[in-house]
Amino acid sequence: MRVAVFSTRPYDRQFLTEANASAAHELTFFEARLDAQTTELSKGFDALCAFVNDSLDSQALKQVADGGVRLVALRAAGFNNVDLAAANELGVAIARVPAYSPHAVAEHTLALALTLNRKLHKAYNRVREGNFALDGLLGFDVFGKTVGVIGTGEIGGLVAKQFQGLGCEVLATDPSPSPELQAAGVRYVAADALFAASDIISLHCPLTPATRHLVDSRAIARMKPGVMLINTSRGAVVDTRAVIAGLKRGAIGSLAIDVYEEEADLFFQDRSDEVIDDDVFARLLTFPNVLVTGHQGFFTREALEAIARTTIANLTAFERDGRAVHPVTLRPSG
Repeated sequence: MRVAVFSTRPYDRQFLTEANASAAHELTFFEARLDAQTTELSKGFDALCAFVNDSLDSQALKQVADGGVRLVALRAAGFNNVDLAAANELGVAIARVPAYSPHAVAEHTLALALTLNRKLHKAYNRVREGNFALDGLLGFDVFGKTVGVIGTGEIGGLVAKQFQGLGCEVLATDPSPSPELQAAGVRYVAADALFAASDIISLHCPLTPATRHLVDSRAIARMKPGVMLINTSRGAVVDTRAVIAGLKRGAIGSLAIDVYEEEADLFFQDRSDEVIDDDVFARLLTFPNVLVTGHQGFFTREALEAIARTTIANLTAFERDGRAVHPVTLRPSG
């Protein structure tokens, strides 16, 4: 198949090319992010490969379908950036990578929590400047704390087990509780009860209409004063403006995010020589108790290999019999 690959960086080219060695699809790599303004690049291709911040709204999908694209292969698990109803009407198949390395994101979540608590990022910079003072680096024992995990799929389940390994009591909320986690001592409660009891809250739910701005001013008002909040799921699960207000008044003690609801124009690119014109994001960076990474939770060798393998498998299966290995289908209404 002729495949247009969008939002590519050198590592995307490396791993996709290696995975494609035996499949021999014709991959053309574009650094551009896919949206209604860049769909012309996909004209004449059989398929396109998109990433998390590519926009596949109804306009973009119609344009790529008119250009000959029959398959969109997402190299990600989430598909909130795709208008599935429009894709269904246009006859454009959507495929995804449902799992790659849940350990990658789970381990990054734990790294964020421990770094934020013990201020390792600040200590690193201090020591390099010859400053060995401990003032301002005070943390707390994670042992014995209550951790709330929202969403206990593969990633959230691993995070729950990691915090249990550190001696924490783990609460969870999920529409489908895990019997395995329950047997291990994880206690499922309603979201409000989790907010009220947790010292640390970690978000691992998909972005859906029900979870958009799940953490809003109402939720923050129910949290323990000084709670640590971690988001490695999707940016829009958190209402950033409400979180900023919570940080300002001390309701939120610290925040670590690997995702941001308006990240599409920021993440995965070097903007170190530019002025960041997103005032909300710039405000976040002014807080000394906020730690931000640029959507790197998935970024391990094992995860990139798995993403590439599954993406190529989706392309090969669709070329062979018209159906990807991991298709995304429109859920029936009601």
